[in-house]
Amino acid sequence: MGVDSFTLLAIPFFIIAGELMNACGITERIVAFSKSLVGHIRGGLAHVTIMSNMFFSGISGSATADASALGSMMIPAMKKNGFDGDYAVAVNASASAMGPIIPPSIMMVIYGSIANVSIAQLFLGGFVPGLLVAAGLMAMAYVIAKKRGYPAPPRSELPPVLPAFRDALWALAMPVIILGGIFSGVFTATEAGVVAVAYATIVGTFIYRTLTFRLFGKLLVDAAVTTAAAMFLIAMATSFAWLLAWAGFGAAVLDVLGGLTTNPTLAVLLILGFILILGLFIEGIPILIIFTPVVLPVIQGLGIDPVYFGVVLVMAVVIGSVTPPVGILTYICCSIAGLTISQAFRGLVPFCAVLIAVLIAVAVFPGLVMTIPNLFSH
Repeated sequence: MGVDSFTLLAIPFFIIAGELMNACGITERIVAFSKSLVGHIRGGLAHVTIMSNMFFSGISGSATADASALGSMMIPAMKKNGFDGDYAVAVNASASAMGPIIPPSIMMVIYGSIANVSIAQLFLGGFVPGLLVAAGLMAMAYVIAKKRGYPAPPRSELPPVLPAFRDALWALAMPVIILGGIFSGVFTATEAGVVAVAYATIVGTFIYRTLTFRLFGKLLVDAAVTTAAAMFLIAMATSFAWLLAWAGFGAAVLDVLGGLTTNPTLAVLLILGFILILGLFIEGIPILIIFTPVVLPVIQGLGIDPVYFGVVLVMAVVIGSVTPPVGILTYICCSIAGLTISQAFRGLVPFCAVLIAVLIAVAVFPGLVMTIPNLFSH
């Protein structure tokens, strides 16, 4: 796979769509709707953050976009309402990890392009793991909020559900239209990016009426910079992956794993453990591009479904974006909160434990990934 792959055209379009929806006030509307649903639970703003990230993941497809857009709003709000800074950082960083798991997902587009796997199937496979991550994070947020004595505002101080839903409806409809079109075969994942941009432009211009020509031009420039950075990473990582293949690294990995186990589940857990360790030191997209071609022969030889493996691989890679010392999501949230990584570390540990626990559960029980893709394939 190179940067000239047609499938990768989805990346700039999904980035532009995410920029458009965020600039059009989508973040505030999603937060208000989430607040109307879960703001009354103890640790209210933490649950609002997690649910907002879950909704926003269906729009942006990018963890860094979620961390920046929602973190800049929710972290100051949480600190203002008496939440500790390490807790605010941990909640926002771990919740933004849902971005590449819940479809649409830029990382799944990259994996599907490398592994020649249906991107629609990958998107379907990400639904249940994404919901499990959200549920696990909310449970942990509640436990810690109760332990630290964080409050929850009464329902009377929260926005009513129906007006908040009506206000956020156009934003919430975007992933439904995009994913519905992909799964029904109306358009491909690459074409869905174009549809997403068109939809976001129409909503921003004619419905929310916040999109101007000047703002649109600025968003295109911002999206171009983000896309260029992503494509540069892809190009360099692809070159390094070719070098590893030329050196016979893939065959060496196959021999080592074959000597350790022939059990598919144990092999997947060993690979994921290796990826989690790499994630401590290397950014996610390079890991995905460099090591997918290396481990694909291994999983094919063991009869492991590449769709299932793609979902758990993306989950492992994105966890590395949270864990220090190279966790880009944590760095983004720490910069917003004005904390160092060491100051935020205490709050991160339990939420990282939740992410890893969900990853292990999904790896051990493939049905959590494959049930929905199998239903649609039949």
